Amino acid sequence: MSFRLANWAEQAVLLDGDDYWALGIDPMDALTRLDEIHRSWDGRGAPDGQLSAADLGPPVPHPKQVFGYGLNYRDHVEEMDEVDYLGRTTNEAPVVFTKYPSCLVGPAAPVALVGDQCDYECELVAVIGTESRHVDQAHAWDRVAGLMIGQDISDRALQVEATPPQFNLGKSRESFGPTGPALVSPDMVANPDDLAISCRINGELRQDSRTSFLMRPVAEMVAYLSSILTLHPGDLIFTGTPGGVGHAQGIYLQPGDVIRSEIEGLGALENTCI
Repeated sequence: MSFRLANWAEQAVLLDGDDYWALGIDPMDALTRLDEIHRSWDGRGAPDGQLSAADLGPPVPHPKQVFGYGLNYRDHVEEMDEVDYLGRTTNEAPVVFTKYPSCLVGPAAPVALVGDQCDYECELVAVIGTESRHVDQAHAWDRVAGLMIGQDISDRALQVEATPPQFNLGKSRESFGPTGPALVSPDMVANPDDLAISCRINGELRQDSRTSFLMRPVAEMVAYLSSILTLHPGDLIFTGTPGGVGHAQGIYLQPGDVIRSEIEGLGALENTCI
């Protein structure tokens, strides 16, 4: 079921390059009608026009739940333990937090910095396609509607302001969740468990890894979360970020910085800090 599903002015559209086909439905409704959308894609005619990334909103604009997996790449665990007191190891229970949905913005939206310790985190985002409870790992990918790129922008000062630290607020300031550019069905990438992932700041490569280095891969994440609560169509799972974040280097985002986040087969986000 191949598709690239995007959000243009709160309308679901299918993308092929810059060409788009309007579906005439809400982006959230589209997630429950993927079989119908697939048939529409097969029978599409001439495109309705062209769109750029600047025209697009978050592909899933109003998810019920947004989960974030923290410290899910070994090199990120190690770099953070060098500068923080969290003392995590790689075999503990997963660190799961939420990004409040109000932080979500589109693939070219500006990121509004607050304070002087804001950081970037390029991540693969998995989107749930069907209501799911007690899913085993062997069938977890069947519950994933698609994949997209996410930036888990983080206010590091706010993240550790409380004792013990809590992540939710520091990762949920307005505009701290760029996503997109489209929701891509897993069959459109060669191997959804092994995608190149990178982040550049003003053209400088800061993060460079592969999603095959996730300590807990997508299927395990879906199975774990569904063992605790019900997952709903449109729920997002930010799967974690590789090493190379600014906090570990003492280098934080500044107004005017351009964050370019790329994942193989999914496209790119490009967000300017203001």
